[in-house]
Amino acid sequence: MYQALYRKYRPQTFDDVVGQLAVTQTLKNQLQTGKLSHAYLFTGSRGTGKTSSAKILAKAVNCENPQDGNPCNRCAACQAIDAGSCMDVLEIDAASNNGVDNVRDLRDDAVYSPSQVKMRVYIIDEVHMLSMQAFNALLKIIEEPPAHLLFILATTELHKVPATILSRCQRFAFRRIGQEDIAARLQYVAYQENIELEDSAARILARMADGGMRDALSLLDQCASAITGDLTAEKVYACLGIAGVQECGKLMGHIADHDTAKALALVNRFYADGKDMTALLDELACVARDLMIIKTAPAEAISMLSGVATEAEAKQLAARLSVGELTRMLSIIQNTAAGFKTSTSRRMDAELCVINMCQPELSMDQESLNSRLTRIEEKLRSGSFTVAAAPQKAEEPEQEEYPPMPDDQDAPPEEPKPMPVTDDAPVGFWTDVVSQVRRELKPPVLGFINSAETSPVQGVLRDGKLVLLCGAKFIQDIVGTAEVLEVFSRKASSILGRPVRAVAVDRTAQNGRSKQMDELLSFGRAHSDLINIKE
Repeated sequence: MYQALYRKYRPQTFDDVVGQLAVTQTLKNQLQTGKLSHAYLFTGSRGTGKTSSAKILAKAVNCENPQDGNPCNRCAACQAIDAGSCMDVLEIDAASNNGVDNVRDLRDDAVYSPSQVKMRVYIIDEVHMLSMQAFNALLKIIEEPPAHLLFILATTELHKVPATILSRCQRFAFRRIGQEDIAARLQYVAYQENIELEDSAARILARMADGGMRDALSLLDQCASAITGDLTAEKVYACLGIAGVQECGKLMGHIADHDTAKALALVNRFYADGKDMTALLDELACVARDLMIIKTAPAEAISMLSGVATEAEAKQLAARLSVGELTRMLSIIQNTAAGFKTSTSRRMDAELCVINMCQPELSMDQESLNSRLTRIEEKLRSGSFTVAAAPQKAEEPEQEEYPPMPDDQDAPPEEPKPMPVTDDAPVGFWTDVVSQVRRELKPPVLGFINSAETSPVQGVLRDGKLVLLCGAKFIQDIVGTAEVLEVFSRKASSILGRPVRAVAVDRTAQNGRSKQMDELLSFGRAHSDLINIKE
């Protein structure tokens, strides 16, 4: 009968445990000096060697011929424990034996001396699944066990274990295994199994395992059984249903270029090829995370990259995206992935996710505005932000020529004058209104409201109304909501002592655009005919 690779190559000695040298060396020292504890707690993520180390420790304390702290695996005790026939070494799954009655039975049996080996060992896996009553029943015997008794508890969720249990155990934390260590172990197993495994494919499997050796061996087992011939990176990508380094980088490049059509075409090809949409979003999130690390911690970035994209590709993509854009992308991806559990069409959700990432102007929330603004700031710092030449106007009939005024040719156009104030308004009326409304308004509206002359929103009284002159159409959309206008109307009415209704208008549509308004409009990307950003 075929035996799975993760079972066939389970560590048999402490020296076989990969990536946990600090833990295994300490246990070996305790075994050699005889300074063993009566209770151990092994913690860490799945597949890092907790249960394997517990079984090795159970063999080592009962081994008839220990070798430098390691079990010999040849004596009767070691072979009985490996075969599962030793009645004095019990492995208990707390997920299915979590009741107080189960623990009471264990406690009653624990007082008896071992019949086959030197010490009776209880390995309780996933101990955090025990009920509180079961923990209380276990507490007394863990605190004062018989001399022949050893408890080894293992858990992936340390925070669920009561403090009373923690204080009575020696705790060992099993770290996630590094990708280099996993890849090296996979190459060893592949050599033993006559599997031709390319180094790039081994690294892909190591990254997909997320620090767990058992997951890595299971993935290798899956690929080896499904792929004929050598295991290459392309074949592994196809077998596991993921996009791949180059394809994922290409998709992120289209998103950086805001090229929605090409991005959607690539997603459609992934879907047609049978790629898993959850895996695709996970890869995009990894790429976005890597790019953010490169931009925020460039000195440490190389050692922190996930490996989804190559180092050169990640650096090239990082130069095209701002931190604000990457933060927004990660938020969109996480929200979309969280909704997959209840989604009726993951393809549609993934497409909407890509569209939202490509077109931040579709949303007017604070995160989207910040994303667009940080992109402009980075372009300004890099010097790649330029204003395109204005389109040529149609020829007009000849008019009488006048000599040019001196030194006026390069002068900026005169700022459009605000609409005339026809109602009597007290001095400082607009300043008072701004001061009052700013106490109630919140971002992003608040960022457009101030009393300065260059404020994107200016207020004037006209025909009994408070007219809010907005420097752009998208500003009018934000300020012109019923909630914002209600605040302006209420504050203006209170100041003037009579009912005043506030309205918002697009100032540029009526009086033309100013230079300041053009700069503000640029980050909204709403007027690409005037602003040209070189990518």
